[in-house]
Amino acid sequence: MVADPDMIPKPNVAEPEMKALARFCRDMTRTAVVETGGMGPGTPAMTARGSGRHERIQDGRWIVGTYEQDQFLLDGTPMLTWQLHWVVGWDPASGGYRATFADNAGRCSLMRGHIDGDRLAFEAIGEPTFRLRLMWDATDPLDVLWRNETSVDGGPWTLVEAYHCTPV
Repeated sequence: MVADPDMIPKPNVAEPEMKALARFCRDMTRTAVVETGGMGPGTPAMTARGSGRHERIQDGRWIVGTYEQDQFLLDGTPMLTWQLHWVVGWDPASGGYRATFADNAGRCSLMRGHIDGDRLAFEAIGEPTFRLRLMWDATDPLDVLWRNETSVDGGPWTLVEAYHCTPV
């Protein structure tokens, strides 16, 4: 039997989709205000500053982001250091963007996303009790705005934090 090389699945690179995604996934520094109650009922408002680093893996098929930020009470008292690992790319089977993340608070999720002009949005897949929605606005490429919102038990979306991200 002679093998047909065209029958062997080849790695897929979604070049136009990944190029569109890459403008939202750039190395950056960021500053934010964490809303009162944003980290759960009764939690205080905080300020945050951090950074994100990105690399492409598997011949450009995925982008991996590593994020870290320090959070402070409004009087400057340090509260916590938050860390997140993010993997994002184009899923040809679903015809959309997919991402997964894991953070040092023990949360992890699979998300679906889409790009609409200068905006990128991701939302948790499924019906978890705690839902997460992430949104980027790259209208100004030198000041990308990023929002993190949550919904609990199917309730309304509420703002956790909003960031100004500056490319480095």
